[in-house]
Amino acid sequence: MNRQKKIKQLLKAHAKKASAKLAPRKPKYICKADRAKLAAEAAAEAEPRVES
Repeated sequence: MNRQKKIKQLLKAHAKKASAKLAPRKPKYICKADRAKLAAEAAAEAEPRVES
């Protein structure tokens, strides 16, 4: 019984790892300062430039 349990446990662990690889990944965390910097850059680009 113990051998069967170990084999089943190993197979379950391998299946869990395989499904984790296929699962979509969470986006990488971006710190608050970097988010503010990106927002400022986007706002600067969205602002129409008037050249005369």
